[in-house]
Amino acid sequence: MKSETRTPDHKGRAPEPRCVLPTHHHHSIESALIDALLGQGVAGLSIIADGSVHRFDAPDKRRGNLSGWYVCPTHEIAVYGFWHTGEQHTVTLAGEHDPIAAEQARQVAQRARQARESQRQREQAHAAKRVRRLWASASAADRRHAYLVAKQVAPYGIRQHGDRLLVPLFAEGQLVNLQRIGPDGTKRFMPRARLKGCATIIGRLADAPRLYLCEGWATAATLHESTGCPVVAAMTANNLAPVGQALRQRLPASVAITVAADNDQHTEGNPGITAAREIAAAVRADLTWPRFPCPDCTCTDFNDLARCQSPQEGAA
Repeated sequence: MKSETRTPDHKGRAPEPRCVLPTHHHHSIESALIDALLGQGVAGLSIIADGSVHRFDAPDKRRGNLSGWYVCPTHEIAVYGFWHTGEQHTVTLAGEHDPIAAEQARQVAQRARQARESQRQREQAHAAKRVRRLWASASAADRRHAYLVAKQVAPYGIRQHGDRLLVPLFAEGQLVNLQRIGPDGTKRFMPRARLKGCATIIGRLADAPRLYLCEGWATAATLHESTGCPVVAAMTANNLAPVGQALRQRLPASVAITVAADNDQHTEGNPGITAAREIAAAVRADLTWPRFPCPDCTCTDFNDLARCQSPQEGAA
């Protein structure tokens, strides 16, 4: 049995699925699919060939991720894939170049995408309710919290629940996620909550001639203290693009944006600067990143720089 991966073409479109001949003899689509999944490191599934989309854990993510999916629209064809990578495979007992099976695979993939999107929206809606309940039950952050003391910043716009700081993340003006920060700096987002396009803001955007866009909350706090400008924290390098694009669409063209990159100097490809450079070009923003006076230090961001040996090397 053989399965084929669909990868996007140069325009971002996935090619039509091509059904391929089995390399091992299988009497059922269930056994063919089990064999294909074993090749992906997925074992122990009981395949249900009922035409519905079924989910399973991807082997390269945490337990309970449910990022894998499969569906068997007939007893001769199955389609499976992984949401987090976008890959998709077709398994068939029919002959190669079977146009009916190919059309079935296309329809199955479309149904799977629609089912995934509906499920994602439901999960995010439920998560947002949990987020708002937790935020409402939290108290003002203690300035003596170990993380704030270590980062040497004030608790701008955050709250505390137990020993966890809560950083609010907004999308379209709604509170939809929280980053929970422990005393040791451990950070966790709320499970199943929305992250793409979400951000937290320190300072006021109204009438500001310039704002900064960065990754982490502590970096945003440091930048706000050193520049007096409002700062938007996107939380991750991958989230800089959707947040930056939303800011540029929302704000007047006269408002300048400076992307303050993390300088991942010890990581191959320096993902912090790489992502920041791309988004800065896309939204017509300025770009800055910290230059560290200590050649062997582990510093990566502007908060690290503020606490470094030569704090005068600040944001420009």
